[in-house]
Amino acid sequence: MPPVVQSLLNALLPLLPDLSLGAILGFCAGYAIKRLGRMTALLVGLLFLAVQIMAWQGLLTLHWDKVQALTQPWLHQGGEALGRWGLRILQTNLPFGGGFVAALLLGLRAR
Repeated sequence: MPPVVQSLLNALLPLLPDLSLGAILGFCAGYAIKRLGRMTALLVGLLFLAVQIMAWQGLLTLHWDKVQALTQPWLHQGGEALGRWGLRILQTNLPFGGGFVAALLLGLRAR
């Protein structure tokens, strides 16, 4: 075996437990997020359709500008918090986080 390959293997060998555990957990999390995301999208879509039908029938009046004003700050803060949380995970344990994120993306793409 060439010395370059041997030195690379020696450097990666101690990281394999963290990489493999992170990859397994990341794939599982990505797969679960994908499934739950589809279910959530279906429920939100059906709820929106029901609200629109009730508005069309004159059963309720919607003020979408007020809904947007109420939800916009919450969504902005949630996105920033999610970004900080993800960055904190990646900085805590780099081999685990790297394997987790890579496999999370694979889990999101899995059928």
